[in-house]
This record gives sequence, C-alpha cells and structure tokens, in this order.
Amino acid sequence: MTDAEQKPDPAPEGTPGAHAARDGARAGRGAAHAGDGTRDGRGAASTGNGTQDVPGAASAGDRTRAARGDENPQRQANDARPALDAASPGDSTHAIPGAASPGDSTRAVRAGLPEPAQYEPTLPGPVFAAHFHLSGEPTGPYTYGRDSNPTWTHLERAIGELESPEYSRRHAAGTGSGTGTSTGGRQDAAAGSSAATVETLVFASGMAAISAVLFSQLRAGDAVVLPDDGYQALPLVREQLTAYGIEVRTAPTGGNAQLDVLDGARLLWIETPSNPGLDVCDVRRLAAAAHARGALVAVDNTLATPLGQRPLDLGADFSVASGTKQLTGHGDILLGYVTGRDAELMASVRRWRKIVGAIPGPMEAWLAHRSLATLPLRVERQNANALAVAEALRSRAEVTDLRYPGLPDDPSYKIAQQQMRRFGCVVSFELPSRARAERFLTALRLVDDATSFGGVRSTAERRGRWGGDAVAEGFIRFSAGAEDAEDLVADVLRALDESAA
Repeated sequence: MTDAEQKPDPAPEGTPGAHAARDGARAGRGAAHAGDGTRDGRGAASTGNGTQDVPGAASAGDRTRAARGDENPQRQANDARPALDAASPGDSTHAIPGAASPGDSTRAVRAGLPEPAQYEPTLPGPVFAAHFHLSGEPTGPYTYGRDSNPTWTHLERAIGELESPEYSRRHAAGTGSGTGTSTGGRQDAAAGSSAATVETLVFASGMAAISAVLFSQLRAGDAVVLPDDGYQALPLVREQLTAYGIEVRTAPTGGNAQLDVLDGARLLWIETPSNPGLDVCDVRRLAAAAHARGALVAVDNTLATPLGQRPLDLGADFSVASGTKQLTGHGDILLGYVTGRDAELMASVRRWRKIVGAIPGPMEAWLAHRSLATLPLRVERQNANALAVAEALRSRAEVTDLRYPGLPDDPSYKIAQQQMRRFGCVVSFELPSRARAERFLTALRLVDDATSFGGVRSTAERRGRWGGDAVAEGFIRFSAGAEDAEDLVADVLRALDESAA
C-alpha cells in the first residue's frame, strides 16, 4: 500500500477529532453538484444580474438531495456535535429558562445583548458620539468617545461570554459586573474560582490588540518570548521592542520549544495554532511553566476563535485575537480584542488603548456584534470544509507538507485534540515551485486569491509573496469558506490538474 492509500487511525470517540472527522467525511462526499452554499456565497442568484456564475454548477446541491430524500451533510454535521456542546459550560447575558449550560449557538445569538426593553431593538444600533452629556464630576460609564462607547460595551460583553462562558453564567445569576469588568485578581483556571469575572477590550485591529498587550506589560530591561514562526508582522514588533530596550527571545511553536527560553522572561507570547504553519503547542504546560517563573502569558487565539479554544481556561492571562478573521467572518471590517481575568492587568491594557487611541469605530463594532450570531454556523461549515479539503489533498503526489490540526496523522493532532474544541478553517501545504503555486491559484474558480482568512468565501494565497514568513516559495495558505464541500473540493482538485500543465 502506498502512502497515498494509507488510512489514518480513527480519532477516539467523543473527541473533537472524531466529530470533525465525521463532519468532513460527510461534507466531502461527491463533487458533482454545486450546492446552495456555493451559489449563495458567490451571489449567483437565479436572476444573474451582475452576478458570477459558478462553473460546473449543474444542479442545486442541498435542495436536490432533500427532494430525493438523500442525507443532508450539514444536518449530519450538526447532529454529530451534541456531546461537544453539552460539555461546554456557560450561559448568555440573560438567564435562559431551562438552559443551565446552553450550547455555542444558543450562547452566540444572545451574547452581549442588553436586557429586553419595550419598543427597543434586540441589538441597539451603533452609537456615533464623540462626547456625551456630562454634568459635574467626569464619572460614569460614558464620558468621551476615545474612552468608551455603548456599542463597544455590548460587543465586549459578547466576546467575553464566548471566551469565558463561566463569566456569563455568574453574570446571569447577578454576581458578575454589570459591564463585564474584572473584579478580582488572576483566576486559577484549575481551581475554577467564582470570584473573578472577565473583561474584554476591543481595538481597531488585531495588531492594535497585540501591541496593547506587549507595550502595556513590558518595560526597558524586560525580556519577552515570542514564537519565531508566528504572524508575519511579529518581526516588525520585535524591532520596535528591541528599540525600546526590551530583550526579545524567539523559539518555534512546535515541540513546546518556548519552554527552553523562559527563564527570566516577563511575558510569554503564544500563537497556537501558528500562522501560517499550523503548529500547536501545549498551552497548559507552557502557561504553568511561565507562571512558575513569574511570567505572564498571552495567547493569540485568532486561528481557533473562542469556539475552538479558550486560552483563559487553559491558564493564559490574556486571550488576544484579530476579529477581522473568522470571528466576524465577512471580510468587511478590521477589529481586534484582548480578554483577561485580572483587573489590574486589563486596566493597564485599557490605559494603553486610551493613550494611543487604537479604538474601533462604532459601525465596525456593531457589525462585529451582529456577525457573532452566525459564528457557530460559519465555524461548523468552514471547519468541515477545511477537513474535506485536507483529506482530498492527501492523495495528491504534488502536495507536500500538508498541515491541518484536525487530521489524525498531523503532527499537532495529539495536543490539538486535548485543548481545542474545533480545529479551524485554515489548511496549509506546499506545491513544488512558485510557478506551480501561482498557476494553481489562477486556476481556482471558487477560491479568491487574497490574503487574510476566516471569511465565508474561500481564499488562498502564496504566502511567501509578503516576506516575513519562513515558508517555501510554493507554500499555500488555504482558508475554507462556507461553500458546499463537494464544490470546493472539486474546484481544488481541478485547479491542481490544470496547473500541472
């Protein structure tokens, strides 16, 4: 039997890998029909005015299968999840009758909403205000637009409920802060203290959020540990940190290599899964080691999203992410956030945001909050699609260094299934050359050649074109969207065939 024919050992029942493997296998069956998700995602409505036709879209996918009584892959994917969701603690902002621990979708559609008020909208519109009526002493929640905004407050509460659902259960019971602000010191994640709550701060971009944590916590003479295989803007951050007299140490994400350079550090920065290589490290082990040495821990959770991984529950002091990516999922806003449980640490991050003015616009914050309601639906479809694409790529001889944490034979799978609830929508692989990679990208019809990831429309790019990433010239970062899996897989395989010529 050749390597291409070998089958991986099945994931253990009850693990995220088992759910994801079943979801992807169902979603990947067949490549004959262009389904509803593909046409909807591309805007190719039946009227056709100004829309893009889907090449090879011979029939109506899901509707055709439903009409002839075939299985619905997406319904099966949802049905495969009850054990995962049922195991997840948490609650929404409002107490939900009969739902002591609701699932992700129930939580997401209600996250951050204010208490119902007669004749008021469920989600209030964006508040556009540079200043607010303010008599007497400048106290209260809203004084000036660079400091706070009601639209931010709703979004920050919502993200906090997803990043740390235990907070929202206390909040619903009336024991949490009314604004989602931390009221206690660092919470021991293992002990599950009920005293601390969680605070989230939103920023103008993911880099604004990253910078806020680094530059609010580090001083000249401190040492920080960064991944050497993380986001391609981190080398720029390293240069700035060094210019401020901060020692920067780096080590790879894989193999928990950052453990070797922790001694004497003030802050450990983890990116797992790493972007774009998709290596995974053991957050619990690294966080425990860092805290034992007196260091703080921040985790970039962009690739996983709060539905895939909860860094605070794994021992991190900060969960940081770009909300530009899968969290909001439509490729139409820039956003970042920082979530933490320590009031003093978060106050310093808030102060940094005020000083540099790295604040999101009210419209961006409102759009982000609106998008959270569909996050579980998008995550389920996109992650299943990513697994289907990864499975299809395994049989291709020209594809090397294929990485997806949800593949049972991926080097990161063992750790990923222990700390991740879902494995993300990004797949990475290499083609033999830069020219072959560019021909492949040009041949794709359902996948946009674009940077970023996590959107409902699939994207891919030759990552080496930007510089800053230690990747081969033919390295591809592929972000699976919400198209029908069979259409997406067929497009990828066809593009590989065409690009070989």
